[in-house]
Amino acid sequence: MSIHRPVILDIAGVALSADDRRRLAHPLTGGLILFGRNWQDRRQLTELVAEVKAVRDDLLVCVDHEGGRVQRFRTDGFTHLPPMRALGELWMRDALTATDAATAAGYVLGAELRACGVDLSFTPVLDLDHGQSDVIGDRAFHRDARVATLLAKSLMHGLLLAGMANCGKHFPGHGFVAADSHTEMPVDKRSLKAILADDARPYEWLSTSLAGVMPAHVIYPKVDALPAGFSPRWLKEILRQQLAFQGAIFSDDLSMAGARRIAGVEVAFADAAAIALSAGCDLVLLCNQSLHGGRAVDELLDGLERAQAQGLWQADPDGEARRLRLLPPAPPLAWDDLMHEPAYQHALERLP
Repeated sequence: MSIHRPVILDIAGVALSADDRRRLAHPLTGGLILFGRNWQDRRQLTELVAEVKAVRDDLLVCVDHEGGRVQRFRTDGFTHLPPMRALGELWMRDALTATDAATAAGYVLGAELRACGVDLSFTPVLDLDHGQSDVIGDRAFHRDARVATLLAKSLMHGLLLAGMANCGKHFPGHGFVAADSHTEMPVDKRSLKAILADDARPYEWLSTSLAGVMPAHVIYPKVDALPAGFSPRWLKEILRQQLAFQGAIFSDDLSMAGARRIAGVEVAFADAAAIALSAGCDLVLLCNQSLHGGRAVDELLDGLERAQAQGLWQADPDGEARRLRLLPPAPPLAWDDLMHEPAYQHALERLP
């Protein structure tokens, strides 16, 4: 039987409960996503990650840690990173200084997380700043796809220097629509030609650099009636075949409103996960459902297991290999050693 551990789940608190350990040990669980509620201080975070790795050492410990308003850990020594728009603004004054600052930001971001044992941050945001999406806003580097691509590549270089992979989001682009997919289903009515010529260009230009991609919970009706994260057209035909993407594909959070209605029908988490996996996702995220007992997490794991037995999705050993390739290749520097690392000190000085 092929091994494929596609579920990335969350936990409620700052330490593992017996239920957390049971869920993390489930044969379909591939990792954990952390939130601000899982943070107390650096020592606690490092101990929590060690607890997770003691359950299974190949679990992928992830976090949304971009800089600006999306940064889960902000105290006890963590650097307050600028929003990515600050790098785009610096580009307009001095392009080459901006690329160096972006590499510095990626290095600081990755090195500080790695020093606490975290494996992966869901960054960079590759959405373009069309000026009409509040949920994206200053998380985007720039309106120009060329500028966004070069700054993202520079940030990814910094992550790589810190021993961390990357995950570009939200394919093929979330910046053009005003609606927030956390609370409603955004619809982008542009043609495929228009999207590929603009918002999706970073994915083409970074095809050899991206380790991970997260599709948008957005419907592009001139391309497919399904949201991108549930669409074989977007994931298998366009992202994999046309753009030749080789890395891991993560669903965005299955608890978001943009993931709950597929083809006009409200679906259960397990059904949404099975559809996403069949469409081409390697991994599926379910966030903020461990609270109040975590019944929804158990329903996802049990339901996805049943769906696999019924042939509604198939384990993909290639998808599992892509998950494992996201794990850092070497153990991190301890925090105190990192603080004395000349490359880290220099990177702090180069931040905008």
